[in-house]
Amino acid sequence: MTERMHVPIHLRWGDLDAFNHVNNATMLKLLEEARVRVFWSPIDGEEAPDTAVIEAGLDARELTLIARQEIEYLAPVPYRRDPLDVQMWFGKLGGSSVEVCYEVYSPATDAEQKLYARASSAVVLVDAETFRPVRLSEQMRAAWAPYVGEPIAFSRR
Repeated sequence: MTERMHVPIHLRWGDLDAFNHVNNATMLKLLEEARVRVFWSPIDGEEAPDTAVIEAGLDARELTLIARQEIEYLAPVPYRRDPLDVQMWFGKLGGSSVEVCYEVYSPATDAEQKLYARASSAVVLVDAETFRPVRLSEQMRAAWAPYVGEPIAFSRR
């Protein structure tokens, strides 16, 4: 099995909808939060994984843009105090883009984790001034290579 990044993401009470489970639009925000924690370089005093190699902030020379996202919901996500276990890897490292794969599980503290959703995002690296695609750096490729594996196989197409 491909090595995965595990990102604990806490839910907020406000993430639930009228049906008492995490709203579908909120799931995109949870995936975004996991992506930021895994890829953006830390600021002074912060800890971050080795995969956090993208400069962030107003003076960043490069930006990441989402070109496509797909989510397959497998079960409603209830409110829990323990954080969800968002597992991430790369389905592909391209020239200027990556396919980020996700599986969203119940908390890692559960005896048997439940898979709530699987998703993928096509993320493109662009120049901050021109918005033209920029090639992935060798530093990015080296940091992310251990996490390259099979892309998500969506079952409900």
